[in-house]
Amino acid sequence: MSNFAELAASTHYSFLRGASSPADMVMQAMALDMTGIGIADRNSVAGVVRAHAALRRAHEDAEEEGGTLPNLKLIVGSRLLFNDKTPETIVYPLNRRGWGRLTRLLSTGNLRAEKGDCFLYEADLLEWCSDDWALIILTPPTSALASNLRSRTPHIWLGAVMPRSGPDKRHVATLHSLSQATDIPLIATNDPLYATSQQRPLHDILTCIAEKTTISKAGRLLAVNAERFLKGPAEMARLFRDYPEAIAETQKLLGLIDFSLDELSYHYPEEPVPEGWTPQRWLENLTWSAAHARHGTVLPERLRSKVEEELRLIEKMEYAPYFLTVHDIVKFAQDQDILCQGRGSAANSAVCYLLGITSADPMEHDLLFSRFISEERREPPDIDVDFEHERREEIIQYIYARYGRHRAGIAATVVHYRSRSAIREVGKALDLSEDITSRLSSTVWGSHSSKAPDNRFAETGLDPDSPEIRRVGDMVRQILQFPRHLSQHVGGFVLTQDRLDETVPIHNAAMDDRTFIEWDKDDIDTLGLMKVDILALGMLT
Repeated sequence: MSNFAELAASTHYSFLRGASSPADMVMQAMALDMTGIGIADRNSVAGVVRAHAALRRAHEDAEEEGGTLPNLKLIVGSRLLFNDKTPETIVYPLNRRGWGRLTRLLSTGNLRAEKGDCFLYEADLLEWCSDDWALIILTPPTSALASNLRSRTPHIWLGAVMPRSGPDKRHVATLHSLSQATDIPLIATNDPLYATSQQRPLHDILTCIAEKTTISKAGRLLAVNAERFLKGPAEMARLFRDYPEAIAETQKLLGLIDFSLDELSYHYPEEPVPEGWTPQRWLENLTWSAAHARHGTVLPERLRSKVEEELRLIEKMEYAPYFLTVHDIVKFAQDQDILCQGRGSAANSAVCYLLGITSADPMEHDLLFSRFISEERREPPDIDVDFEHERREEIIQYIYARYGRHRAGIAATVVHYRSRSAIREVGKALDLSEDITSRLSSTVWGSHSSKAPDNRFAETGLDPDSPEIRRVGDMVRQILQFPRHLSQHVGGFVLTQDRLDETVPIHNAAMDDRTFIEWDKDDIDTLGLMKVDILALGMLT
């Protein structure tokens, strides 16, 4: 069997384009015994952490069961779509520097546009492209563009697809001629939009939703067949039997990539640290000064012991900059007479209490610091601070001004399909009348329900065994929890010492003067990034 890696996979984070989750793509690639898979969504890296987490879980499960570890290699990048005639191009960073260039390029396009759009042009591709990138060009480039890209990186391929649409052989023969003329090799891909062929009907529904049409009117907007799924090495070798070198090139590209999302460790800001101090020594100085201010020259032994224990663990975990950043934000609020108070597990920390971040004395209430930070769990601290509802925006704008928008961003929230929205959009796509979709969606209890209410469809008076109603239920079950679009978190900030936009793309939010990153709380937790929650509490106002 030929070795093969599918390097042009889209997921449902190509919103309303892909019909499978990143995890499903990874697991199916493993089941097909591929050597690798590349996840590249449209002008986005929003789904790559989910793919990374799925492969990590597969390794952990195999280790626990004593089985063979998966030999699948995951590479992550983005599928760039342009606002001029520049051909669609997939970019994979070869290393950490290449990843930073890709995320800055995506940030550039995002910040030119309103929320949800990304405006990119050929000049952007030429400006940011370097030998830290591998490119798969999916539509034939002009000779000038090919020459310009070749001068910036030697790692370029022409993506060749056999979609069984009729003129496959003529199309690939034309690409082969272009390959010989430009000295850019062919690389085989099925350009998949879903993991298995059974997901083709769901992809049709997503296409109808995206195009605001119905299944009966979509016509050529729909794919001509169900071939855009992950195909195994044997089938891809058969399809490209006249061009075996295109299969071999997948292994060449795969071998070039020396980047993993595990490399995205980062440094928390050190702005609050005066010159001549380290973050840890400055945190200790502030903490002991506050302790003596509260208790006088001689500190209670129990307090001293608890603070020393916390500071030792904070130093070992290198969390001092995080505590200092939160303290700096809280101090600004206090200086501006903005009421605030930390809450949640941070109340277990004597350091947080002494610094004025929290108000409950953990000594008085016998609170355990290990519930907040534990060396065994190795989870980054997560301090939630409530501010006056009417004045929280002053805090948010202070953070942007102090750290810069290239170093500070609100975490994303992924807006998923819930039962009611899924029934309405699927019903419209399947040509059901507004009256029927309203009756079906009325069976859902609560706007955030995430279960398909099949057992309640009968309550509408409609026949639950009707093929049309069954089809609605089936499609709703599949689309539930699919991401619909990105929104901003209520106030979770990610801050960095270096450029945040070299770790993750930044977007304009719908609200004025707000920018947010592409990853949500789960993604941040997976990568071990730290955030501080700048929350609002009406009672403080």
